[in-house]
Amino acid sequence: MTQTIAIIDFGSQYTMLIARRVREQNVYCEIFSPRATRAEIARVNPVGIILSGGPASVYDDGAPRLPEFIFELNVPLLGICYGMQILAHALGGRVVRSPQREFGPAQIRVVNAALLFTALPLTQTVWMSHGDSVQTLPPGFEKLAESDHCAFAAMANPARKIYALQFHPEVAHTPHGKNILRYFLYEVCQCVGDWTPHAFIENSVAQIRARVGGERVLCALSGGVDSMVTAALIERALNEQLTCVFIDHGLLRQDEAANVAALAAQVGIELVAVDAHAYFLEKLRGVVEPERKRKIIGAAFVEKFDETARALGAHKFLAQGTLYPDVIESAAPLDAAQGRAHGAAATIKTHHNVGGLPTTLPFQLLEPLRHLFKDEVRAVGEALGLPHNVVWRQPFPGPGLAVRIIGEITRARLDILRAADAIVRQEIERAAPDLDFRVWQYFAVLTPIQTVGVMGDERTYENVLAIRAVTSQDGMTADWARLPHDLLAQMSSRIVNQVRGVNRVVYDITSKPPGTIEWE
Repeated sequence: MTQTIAIIDFGSQYTMLIARRVREQNVYCEIFSPRATRAEIARVNPVGIILSGGPASVYDDGAPRLPEFIFELNVPLLGICYGMQILAHALGGRVVRSPQREFGPAQIRVVNAALLFTALPLTQTVWMSHGDSVQTLPPGFEKLAESDHCAFAAMANPARKIYALQFHPEVAHTPHGKNILRYFLYEVCQCVGDWTPHAFIENSVAQIRARVGGERVLCALSGGVDSMVTAALIERALNEQLTCVFIDHGLLRQDEAANVAALAAQVGIELVAVDAHAYFLEKLRGVVEPERKRKIIGAAFVEKFDETARALGAHKFLAQGTLYPDVIESAAPLDAAQGRAHGAAATIKTHHNVGGLPTTLPFQLLEPLRHLFKDEVRAVGEALGLPHNVVWRQPFPGPGLAVRIIGEITRARLDILRAADAIVRQEIERAAPDLDFRVWQYFAVLTPIQTVGVMGDERTYENVLAIRAVTSQDGMTADWARLPHDLLAQMSSRIVNQVRGVNRVVYDITSKPPGTIEWE
């Protein structure tokens, strides 16, 4: 069994980043709520536990608490920020409101160069984000580091293998954070680094075979990297028990359906294509609210799958390329008193493959990528031997162009967006070799705004089109891409001159957060 680190999420905005940093060190991890039961955490047989930060104070009414059994598991613990405070509070130390709060970069001085800080500078920059701090260490603990405004920036009880940091080692603003985490993972928890794409494939194949048995699986294939990796993984596990179906909902990019068929053929997947243009457009007639669009598309998507499955024969499972960020962004809110614990992030937008499915779903869901980040999916795709153009295909939302057309979806508006989006993709892909960064995602958005323009000495009153291009590692956060001005000018000129219905082009320079990558 793959070694696992359990991360207890006390509501930190950085919890997902902790998970990424652990996995980057070839160690598998899963995130749990502080209300998780002993059996739930024991399921992964953790070799260590990390306690995340969080916005609460240990003295707040309703503040998240340590699971009562946490010390009985007898595995190493690493507390971060609130995680440090709650450890100190639970073990007999004293936590107080800091006279001088620290938010942002700070300098710490290491007073014990061994343990977590082995071979690291005695003075280093870290990222602080706290209003409370530990004033008195619990019995048996020693001081590891301090800052000007924090007497105990790090503490440890080596005999019990309990360590804690007031700062955040997982963020890029703590330059030596990876080294600190690595020491905890490899020296304290004795991890062996067995979390690799090949190990994931081997484990997933075994799990899929054990769960599915002799039943058949219907795979929702969109042509994106998530669904293609899902299909390839299940095909390796089940072979002829897999049926891949491509529902063409009419909300795809230019030539998308043909490209998906070609990609499937390229990787040896047999594909059943269903033309459902008219069905989806009728369902979306007059709908402008984005959440309604997503839910309608999700429900119609499953209805068509059900209809197709009945025609193809009995299928017990529906496979989807759901990822960890999909699950987190689609989580339901929790009682305010509980803070923002794991599974309690505010609903930003519903992903059609997570929150838009009807309760009458006639399949059991099979989601082998549910705990992976996008970059891990790509690594698994490469390990499966998928072609480069499949693995590095840019993300495309399940609801398709429906969430890139602000307002009502019509054939005419889809035609406008397809033509403009094709130009955006063509120009950025042509310029890609000359860019000194990788653009994660790039596309066009059709707005419902019309503006006055002049073309050929005649007045026009047509649509405003937005271009969106971002850089990112996993889609959880993103920055707007600093595309060259000449490239932006070329895209704008081509769109205005070649796409009827657009007379103005704007460029979106919003990062995530506060915006999302998609506009809807």
